[in-house]
Amino acid sequence: MDGLLAKGQAADHIDLATLEAGLPDVRRSPKDAGVVELVVRRPAENEREILEQAELDVGVGLVGDNWGTRGSKATEDGSAHPDLQLTVMNARSAALVAGARERWSLAGDQLYVDFGLGYGDLPPGTRLAVGSAVIEITAEPHRGCGKFAARFGVDALKFVNSAVGRELNLRGVNARIVEGGVVRAGDSIRRAPG
Repeated sequence: MDGLLAKGQAADHIDLATLEAGLPDVRRSPKDAGVVELVVRRPAENEREILEQAELDVGVGLVGDNWGTRGSKATEDGSAHPDLQLTVMNARSAALVAGARERWSLAGDQLYVDFGLGYGDLPPGTRLAVGSAVIEITAEPHRGCGKFAARFGVDALKFVNSAVGRELNLRGVNARIVEGGVVRAGDSIRRAPG
């Protein structure tokens, strides 16, 4: 996937009517226990590595990811924002906007899960067990941006940022790691006990 973001991104944009027609499938995402479908590391800007497994670390995030070195506009000093440590996207939503699984990682998230991420089901502060780690959904919204529009089209951007898109968190959620561990494709994701 390295370098893929630099070429051929404009192809395969899905129109708004098709995206909206796919909502019922996204709404059928499991709400009690789901599955990690894809694990992605972003070693540098516009680079993606599909991983069989990744280590989630409380201090550094997904080990080898650029979260800590990239920094954030959301902090006064430009350092990495602790509430933006990890991004999680619903796999059905990713498939809807991106099409083929090979294109999902273009969204820029690290975990793609077959699990309902809607705000009503997973408000900020909700903890999820994913693999052997525990993450916590944060209040920082995860919205589509110019890069998302360039990769998936203006209709996809409108779709994920619409009222229903925000309600279902179609663009995904931000999270922080509260207990380190390993996550693999095929691992379960579910509410953490307690």
